[in-house]
Amino acid sequence: MPTLPATTTRVRRSTADRVNRRIEDRIERDVTFFAEHPDRIDQRLRELEQEWDTERVLEANAATLALGGTVLGILEDRRFLALPVVVTAFLLQHALQGWCPPVPLLRRRGFRTENEIDRERYALKAVRGDFRIVAEKAAARRRADMALDAVRA
Repeated sequence: MPTLPATTTRVRRSTADRVNRRIEDRIERDVTFFAEHPDRIDQRLRELEQEWDTERVLEANAATLALGGTVLGILEDRRFLALPVVVTAFLLQHALQGWCPPVPLLRRRGFRTENEIDRERYALKAVRGDFRIVAEKAAARRRADMALDAVRA
């Protein structure tokens, strides 16, 4: 029996290599830019907190289309009820496989996964020096606690 792709990798696995590479290149360019302009890192981190990931965009669009189709089906014509059926089927397909028809379009438009956004976020925090304290010579448990505190910052 085939296994389902891991939640953290399913969108990247179903995205064209050139699109994934373009997204990775953007992360590298951004981190390099902000390493050269550390005074702008705080602002960029605030922007990253507001960035919508692929999952959120898909969920918002699916909910909007399903709700709209339901309302139109009730008020106008029952044939509109096909829209929520199709949308929820695509959403289920995405949940299981990491792919549905809107994913390639969203990825080409630059929408990133939560992990990709986090990679930029933590790289910028490392550039800013947030994780320096972890390098201290402390007991293993203490270093682990400090590392966990650092990533919560």
